[in-house]
Amino acid sequence: MKDKFDLIIFDWDGTLVDSIDWIVQCLTLAAVKQGCKRPDEQAVKNIIGLSIQKALETLFPDMEKNDQEQLIVCYRQAFFSKTISEKDLFKGVGDMLLHFKQQGYKLAVATGKGRAGLERAMEGTGLTGFFDVTRCADETASKPHPLMLEEIMQHMDIAKENTVFVGDSIHDLKMAQNAGVSAIAVSCGANSDEQLNQYQSMIKLQHTIQLLDIL
Repeated sequence: MKDKFDLIIFDWDGTLVDSIDWIVQCLTLAAVKQGCKRPDEQAVKNIIGLSIQKALETLFPDMEKNDQEQLIVCYRQAFFSKTISEKDLFKGVGDMLLHFKQQGYKLAVATGKGRAGLERAMEGTGLTGFFDVTRCADETASKPHPLMLEEIMQHMDIAKENTVFVGDSIHDLKMAQNAGVSAIAVSCGANSDEQLNQYQSMIKLQHTIQLLDIL
């Protein structure tokens, strides 16, 4: 497996950054503030990874568009009230990415975050310089559509056979499957082992830094 891949594409929230609980807290707060029924915690986790619009359509299918837009504003205000830093990374992630860069791997990010949110998060965590290309849900199709991965592979001119995607959610695994790309699941984020086991992956790791043992 160590010689098979040239490109490693990472999800962001729940894979590189320990942010799932904060997302759940902020989305729940925004929903209640906007007069919605308090959503179940796991239901919120289950939509993490989708674009914010697709997430709300799934979580609140009867919500009017204007109400959805107001909830998005409220969520973003809550989410961005916290200053993100290197402390928000899962332990060892920075050193892991540095190792992969030194080994010659090309690195990328495919995320359900918006571009402004990802840029802010990469700067805050000090990871900006590690990635050759990134794609966000507000500039391409939302997961689990494969376009995000296809655009990254096309940009890097690397075949899907030489690409692996690492993610923590069922939407990540569905996207990789739709793109015909090998997937590695990590259970440190949004979805449980039981949920992840329902979808195809090469291997499931407890923590993302365990990639160092197999790549």
